Amino acid sequence: MSGDNFSRRYSVVAEARRRWSEAEKQAVVAEAERPGVNISAVARRHGIKPSLLFRWRRLARVSQDQSTPTFVPVTLALPATETPAPEAAAEADALPVSPPPATSQEPAEHRIEIALGNGRVVRVGAGVDVDSLRRILDAADGR
Repeated sequence: MSGDNFSRRYSVVAEARRRWSEAEKQAVVAEAERPGVNISAVARRHGIKPSLLFRWRRLARVSQDQSTPTFVPVTLALPATETPAPEAAAEADALPVSPPPATSQEPAEHRIEIALGNGRVVRVGAGVDVDSLRRILDAADGR
């Protein structure tokens, strides 16, 4: 039969995956973050699927949220006109230094941790009274 000689031809089209640099991703995400912008339209303009753009946005938010803690040197100095009273120094020496409570009501990013030269660590909330903190630090440092 004449139809038995039929052979099928296939065209294989293989597209390579595009590699996006971090700068390109950040530019596309920044464009998508503008108020009133249609995310799908931004994705089409750049030739990507909207789901990929949503993933990039999510990853950008996560990386912003995961900021690493840094140590900042802190120096507390008395104003030039203020000198500590001897009874205030005695009160500071009488204050007991106790470890921080096991459960704190403040989130960790709102607490301040101060490592003293003698190996002691003082942890206080962000809203601590400066005068009280000064007395605590003087007492904990053994002054």
